[in-house]
Amino acid sequence: MKVSLIQTNARADKVANVRRAFELIEQACTEDRPDLVMLPECFTIYGSTVEAQLAAAEPCPGGETYEALGKLAAKHGVFIHAGSMNERDGERMYNTTLVFDRSGKEVARYRKIHMFSITAPDGVVYDEGKIYTPGTDIVTYDIDGVTVGCTICYDLRFPELFQALVARGAKIIAVPAAFTLQTGKEHWEALLRARAIETQCFILAPGQEGPYEEDGATLFNYGHSLVVEPWGAVIARRALGEGIITTRLDLADIDAARSRVQLAAHRAARNVQGL
Repeated sequence: MKVSLIQTNARADKVANVRRAFELIEQACTEDRPDLVMLPECFTIYGSTVEAQLAAAEPCPGGETYEALGKLAAKHGVFIHAGSMNERDGERMYNTTLVFDRSGKEVARYRKIHMFSITAPDGVVYDEGKIYTPGTDIVTYDIDGVTVGCTICYDLRFPELFQALVARGAKIIAVPAAFTLQTGKEHWEALLRARAIETQCFILAPGQEGPYEEDGATLFNYGHSLVVEPWGAVIARRALGEGIITTRLDLADIDAARSRVQLAAHRAARNVQGL
């Protein structure tokens, strides 16, 4: 399976952000002909104000970006895993992954479960709960017989979600993100590699990178989009700058890792209360 990960520097201009993301999808499909293209978290708008975030939300289906993603997937005969965008559902807004198959049909919708709510080492407060409603559903989808599990950014810190995806047959797990520079420097790669080792899955993690404005302050996303194989090695990376990383996934690596360290069998055999 060939995959392309898109790294962008989304800011407050939704039209410009979507145009740039679509340009990079077109480029990846034309030059690399992948089976799966994956965008980062919040590729339509990032930062700005709560009011702008709410205004950028779309109904799904029916929204302009939603409809355009389906058409683009059908045009190139590719799966598009649209990292996340602001989905409006009645009075609520969700941070939502949408996945379209080769025909342009929606095949998965994942609403981010864990809300990023921390005080960073530099004192900046982040609180997604101000605008988003948490999702509740664990979501997978099938691409050519391979099960892909859905997560978004802060979900990375909750290994139980990743184990639940493995229990549903996941062999690839998506982690589209907008990881802060403050936390990303120490935690991003370490956590991604840990989740790959624990789940014995491929981890695909496209990120937002670079500066953006939020409530009058300039903040930074870490970037460093990665592909990690099931043994825990990084096999593709883009550190900084907008662009594309494309690599092939040798699906035999999943069985190889799972045969070397038989986590599933050992987990099923244990009899420890609370585990």
